[in-house]
Amino acid sequence: MPSDNNASLPLKRPLYEASTQFKNWRYSPERLNHIRSTLNEAAVGVIHKTFEAYEPGSSSNVSFVTADEEHLLVTFYVHKITQLCGHFRFPEEVEATAVSYLKRFYLKNTVMDWHPKNVMLTALFLASKTTNNPISLDAYTSHIPNTVASDVLDLEFLVAQSLGFEFAVWHAHRALWGICLDIQSLSDTPSDSTRSQNALYDAAIVHVRAARLTDAEFIYTPSQIALACVSLIEPELILAWLASKEAISIPENRPDVPPRPSAAALSEPLEAIRSMIANTGKVPNVEAVREVDRRLRTCKNPEKVVGTKAYLARKAEAEKKAEEKRNKKVDGQKATNASERDPFGDPLGEQAKPGLVDYDDDDD
Repeated sequence: MPSDNNASLPLKRPLYEASTQFKNWRYSPERLNHIRSTLNEAAVGVIHKTFEAYEPGSSSNVSFVTADEEHLLVTFYVHKITQLCGHFRFPEEVEATAVSYLKRFYLKNTVMDWHPKNVMLTALFLASKTTNNPISLDAYTSHIPNTVASDVLDLEFLVAQSLGFEFAVWHAHRALWGICLDIQSLSDTPSDSTRSQNALYDAAIVHVRAARLTDAEFIYTPSQIALACVSLIEPELILAWLASKEAISIPENRPDVPPRPSAAALSEPLEAIRSMIANTGKVPNVEAVREVDRRLRTCKNPEKVVGTKAYLARKAEAEKKAEEKRNKKVDGQKATNASERDPFGDPLGEQAKPGLVDYDDDDD
């Protein structure tokens, strides 16, 4: 009888698999490329039509940025987040979260609508709040040149909306610390491993930070990224650690416990992550970024450029819709008030109750 009950137990899953990150922000490399290219093509089509609608022929000489160039620009501002976090002395959690927010935003939007410089500032400010490391808006903007409060707040709802209001992020640096702690329990440490727990973490975190410049977090789990980063420092140590995990037997009466990951099964993703860090975990060339940014100024959506005909027309249309919405609300309120009116007329006012002595009574 006990065995039947155990057999019916549902298979346990890691907590990470219950997160919105696991459910909504994981992609294959092919899917990521498709999302970015589709966004880019759609933006180019819309902006091309907007140019022609207000100034026919004006789009003929415009050199639109490609999906790869958009990604290059976003990656550069991921690096800028790191610099700003160093200036404000924000903890690792804030930096990693802001980076994820920025990268996720541009899986829903394009740099031709929203420049990464502005989104970056909002993403970092939002991350400081969602990770419980808040900073006042005045203190934040006063330390960033040419920045006012509206530059940060105007995009805050848009950023939150683009994230699907999913603010919790699982990070590789947390998984890294857990792995470093667990490695200390190995009974047989490889003879060539002389690093302490802190030294191992400090060496591996450099690679974790480099991984933030890549697409690793969209493709692999935080623990896989952390393992790959440690293996770049101490490959034999990771093999020994994985072997120790495989050696832990699972009781026969616990069918709900998933099988242990094997070194063989992890070899392919770990190698892919290491290759990704080595090839793309670098700050983009500044001159290449400047060239993309220069061209972006000419192909930015005119509806987002203050003062253009498209911007003024869009603003007027938005104001018209807002006015119509207000009028509709007022009319609806009037209709509601009318429907709630008593069909037999307004209630009569209550007569004042007489006191114990009626001073107006002259009959006595």
